[in-house]
Amino acid sequence: MVLSTFVAKAQTSSLAGTIFDETGTSLPGASIQIKALNRSTTTDVNGVYRLTGLPAGSHVVTVSYVGYSPTEETVKISGQTQLDFTVKPDAQNLNEVVVIGYGTVQKKNLTGSVSTVSSKDFQTGNITTPEQLISGKVAGVQITPNSGQPGAGSVIRIRGGASLNASNDPLIVVDGIPLSGSEIRGAANPLTLINPNDIETFTVLKDANATAIYGSRASNGVILITTKKGRSGAPDINFSTVASFGTIAKQVDMLSAAQIREYVAANDRAYDDDPTHTFSSLLGDANTNWQDEIFRNTFTTDNNLSIAGSFKDVPYRVSFGYLDQQGSLITDRLKRASGGFRISPSLFDNHLKIDLNLKGTLSNSRFANTGAVGAALQFDPTQPVHAQNNFGNYYEWIAGDVPNPNAPRNPVGLVRLQNNNAKADRSFGNAQLDYSFHFLPELHANVNVGYDISKGQGWTRTPAYAAQSAATKGSMTQFLDNQTNTFVEAYLSYAKDLTGINSNINATAGYGYYDNKDKRYNFDQRNAAGDVLITPKFPFGIEQNKLLSYYGRLNYTLADKYIVSATMRADASSKFSEENRWGYFPSAGFTWRAINEDFLKDSKVFSDLKVRLSYGSTGNKDGIGNYDYLSKYYLNSNTGQYQVGDTFYDYYSPAAYDPDLKWETTQTYNAGIDYGFFNGRLYGSVDVYYKKTKDLLSTIDIPVGTNFSNRLTTNVGNMENKGIEASLNFSAIKSENLNWDFGFNAAYNKRMVTNLTLNPDENFKIDAGTITGGTGINVKYNTPNQIPGTFFVYKQVYNEAGVPLEGVYADLNNDGVINTSDQYYYKSPEPQFLFGFTTSLNYKRWTASTVLRASLGNYVYDNISSNLGVRSNILSPSALVNNANPDVLFTNFRTNQYLSDYYIKNASFLKMDNISLGFNAGNISRNGTANLRISANVQNVFVITNYNGIDPEVSNGIDYSMYPRPRTFSLGLNLGF
Repeated sequence: MVLSTFVAKAQTSSLAGTIFDETGTSLPGASIQIKALNRSTTTDVNGVYRLTGLPAGSHVVTVSYVGYSPTEETVKISGQTQLDFTVKPDAQNLNEVVVIGYGTVQKKNLTGSVSTVSSKDFQTGNITTPEQLISGKVAGVQITPNSGQPGAGSVIRIRGGASLNASNDPLIVVDGIPLSGSEIRGAANPLTLINPNDIETFTVLKDANATAIYGSRASNGVILITTKKGRSGAPDINFSTVASFGTIAKQVDMLSAAQIREYVAANDRAYDDDPTHTFSSLLGDANTNWQDEIFRNTFTTDNNLSIAGSFKDVPYRVSFGYLDQQGSLITDRLKRASGGFRISPSLFDNHLKIDLNLKGTLSNSRFANTGAVGAALQFDPTQPVHAQNNFGNYYEWIAGDVPNPNAPRNPVGLVRLQNNNAKADRSFGNAQLDYSFHFLPELHANVNVGYDISKGQGWTRTPAYAAQSAATKGSMTQFLDNQTNTFVEAYLSYAKDLTGINSNINATAGYGYYDNKDKRYNFDQRNAAGDVLITPKFPFGIEQNKLLSYYGRLNYTLADKYIVSATMRADASSKFSEENRWGYFPSAGFTWRAINEDFLKDSKVFSDLKVRLSYGSTGNKDGIGNYDYLSKYYLNSNTGQYQVGDTFYDYYSPAAYDPDLKWETTQTYNAGIDYGFFNGRLYGSVDVYYKKTKDLLSTIDIPVGTNFSNRLTTNVGNMENKGIEASLNFSAIKSENLNWDFGFNAAYNKRMVTNLTLNPDENFKIDAGTITGGTGINVKYNTPNQIPGTFFVYKQVYNEAGVPLEGVYADLNNDGVINTSDQYYYKSPEPQFLFGFTTSLNYKRWTASTVLRASLGNYVYDNISSNLGVRSNILSPSALVNNANPDVLFTNFRTNQYLSDYYIKNASFLKMDNISLGFNAGNISRNGTANLRISANVQNVFVITNYNGIDPEVSNGIDYSMYPRPRTFSLGLNLGF
């Protein structure tokens, strides 16, 4: 629909204007194309486009945008022609082209479970890592932030994960470049080194029919990231800046200095044989909130500039970004500079399409000593921050003339007296060529060559006077790590409409080779004076693995109603012996587009109805060592040598290995329905799935003497994973000036270990979570017939007032004795239900939106209370006073009861992740070339939960010294030319 047309005579013809959605909001990133002239461009951040150098005459202009129906208009171009478009939403995006493994497909023809999130629906605000953009947006995808540290990233789980010791992380592919997923030293998280502002869409592949073509790397799902690219036309310049202020939303509730004094006075006694040496005599005169001392308000700025257009009909996009983010923990800081360059030339009458893509990031980090977080909870609040001493004038508990080894260190001293600096540089890119044969245009040859390299280096120094390293008189350590990952992929694809039988066939067959290398240098460990403490035996070590793959896919569509899909992938990994090297991963899917049947195609109620069935097998070899199947020996360091006479000799130690190690495989069954009602005003999908993983890669205890260790990584056991997920989208109000949309997704998932031994043993268990306090105390285990990581504890007994009785537990086996036989499996950190809710309200040029997430059935072990909330912690036998949380006033426990189920807390929650308000100011210049959009945003708005800790969302289920996630207030400006 043309809103306005203005034609002005000029010697050079051009076409310019703005693309609006149905609400009158401009659309950044919309595509405008004049096919006959082979000219195209995209709108800038304010929805403005411009095509110059056009011949006068009538031309067909096509406008397209993800989630909207393409619009075509015949336009008479003469001089400077101004033309604005309004596009109408295709609510269900049925014609949207979705990126899948080694190809694309229209959404309506998908046979697998696939979800797509475009830039229009991303989370907004202070976003520093890519996965944060889609948090709460996709059913069955759980994104749990690791911490509040700058660039810390998140734990990503698609349908709960399918493994125990192997990796549960999804495969991430950026513009056809498969990322290794390996840790990059010097970066808080590998994904930190990808600029979120370069991303156009996320596509999440969830079931095996969608993922099996990626074979051995796809058991935990696949996330395909597509970045922005240039279009034909005059340059579009976009600049955006976001300034953010962060503050700690909640502190851990600990006793105040006054409460500590009162508690010590009520329970005072001598801490040694001298009756005058009482605990009250150890108290100081200060009133110190140690969390206030180590945490601060933060400021972050994120600036991005992009230039997109074409040069001599070659589309290009260049982008630059700079992020400067302070951490809440004093001295914590991340600085990241990023750049991107992408060109997409077409040659030989568009038969050869080339996509050259380069991305690079340079980051500098100052990592604060996170040990200060736990120390701030425990350190005596009656003591001052500073004192006159030999430890940098930071108050410390002293035993003789050295720091008390059983006391926590001064939290501020831990941060201020450690200097941990690191640089992490990353570059990834590829050259992708797609050639359509002249003699057979339906046949394409595609070659994709790429790399992902990174370099991490840094050093950590503490001075000789720092209490944290008093035993070694300071420390100096350094690291240098180079990762080089390269790949080559080549495939043929053939797509043909068989009009004679009303069919379409699409086939793909290809080859892939992947080489991953990690070279880590070894350095002397020294004290502050430079004296060598530990000398490595080798200057560096190289870890390397390779993967060789063959893959194929065949899709057949009949009458645009019945679609059959089959894929096959064969992978050979160097992580396994030649006898077990190859893994084979097939899949099959069927789709019935019922909406195209005669009895529905004219329905005024249904706008879409599609039934999907699929089966597939995927593999896993990540998360284990590169050489676990080989017999190998390690040379000791100089801290462990044998002495013979006056000479010290090095020795080699054998490592445990399993020569029969093989692929972990997961079989998945999926059934789904995609639906739409009332011309797309209400639409969504429902999926039911069942996954079974066999030959689990597990690290288990083995009898002493059967190998070179008492623990071995081997294939043993099975696990089941079943669930249901649903999404619902509803356009409640649609009018010229007011629109209100809702989105809701829900998922139920349950994992269950079914076996962990060669001969089934229901009592066999593998530790899966060690707590702070005590020595080697595990509270989480993997065991048959339980959810992975289930807590294994005693059943607490309470008095009539509901207060737990210290050391009193239920005799569950009724043998009259309380021992380990009375422990039982109770609750799990894994949620049973996940929910996501989004809503967007548009009124004229104003837009308001919010994102909420909920998790039900997840439990947390309260390690703060179990370790600190007892009398023996406050009145320490090591002749010092510590702080505790108020739980000690309720339980009155004298000693630690680490294995009581009292500490297993329900951590279900409802969170508002994000709330934003935006205003599109439109043109702000006289010539109409400058456009402005303003936005305000709050992140981590509120949390509703019964859990008393600072955050119920704990990825490993054990809450102790969590780096708090700040509440962030952001103001953003987007300027387009």
